[in-house]
Amino acid sequence: MLRNYTDMKVFSGSAHPGLARQICDSMGVRLGEATVTSFPDGETFVKINENVRGRDVFMVQPTCPPSNQNLMELLIMVDAARRASAARITAVIPFFGYARQDRKDQPRVPITAKLIANLLVAAGVHRVLTVDLHAQQVAGFFDIPVDHLYAAPVLLKYIRSKKLDPLVVVSPDVGGLKMASAYSQALGASLAIVAKRRKSATETDALYVIGDVEGKNVLIVDDLTETAGTLISAAVILKAHGALNIFASVSHAVLSDLAIERLRKSNIEELITTNSVPVRPTDACRINVVSIAELLGEGIKRIHNDESVSSLFEINGSKDKP
Repeated sequence: MLRNYTDMKVFSGSAHPGLARQICDSMGVRLGEATVTSFPDGETFVKINENVRGRDVFMVQPTCPPSNQNLMELLIMVDAARRASAARITAVIPFFGYARQDRKDQPRVPITAKLIANLLVAAGVHRVLTVDLHAQQVAGFFDIPVDHLYAAPVLLKYIRSKKLDPLVVVSPDVGGLKMASAYSQALGASLAIVAKRRKSATETDALYVIGDVEGKNVLIVDDLTETAGTLISAAVILKAHGALNIFASVSHAVLSDLAIERLRKSNIEELITTNSVPVRPTDACRINVVSIAELLGEGIKRIHNDESVSSLFEINGSKDKP
């Protein structure tokens, strides 16, 4: 039996209120009223301005830059809802920051993604809804249910409309091969890989290309770009191998000043991304933002009604996870 939507409350932090409003509009519900401000010393203050006792509460807050501020704000909002006797609290985190720190690959370093999972559970989160985790194993760091959605169906709809034949889908590194393979199958395109070597946190070297890109349009796919180093170095070597028009598609465009400058000088014709985070307006290159509000709204409705969310993975009539 479906629950009455009046039992649902959706609130937004200050990270991306525009997305939260779009999600509510897609569901036909009102965005909840909450006060989220900072004291002069920088401490966050939260007050939920309506009754949430016994309600199914959803907190929309990507942990994009300023990552620590937005994460702390989310934790405080969750604590406020828990102390106000919310029946269930779901953290809707379209972009899950710290997901790249998912392993102990050096001596004396933390596994920060696991720490963030522990903090969210300790604050009172009962469930997490997120999109395109950098590493899928991060979902296993939680001792609560995690609904991991994929932006691929939304991005693919836009990419298909561009009619980019002949097209090659390119993974900018070996780690992204699974995502690139899913995109190539969905688009009926061939597949190529750029082997890279990371020089630092902001610089990478593209070493060689595996696959044929000469005389073809190229779509570089990745889950995240922050400094655009991986995308730019891949674009350079692909152009050198005879690629025609180069496009890039990423789920999360967390664009830094360095990324903007690099994109401005690059041969990437268009960057296709989602509104999982606020995308900075720029004339660096053409950026097209597709909305995942309906995807998240449908996920929220299904969670609220205790329905399956697995059909949201469908790309080509079958459940295909990038």
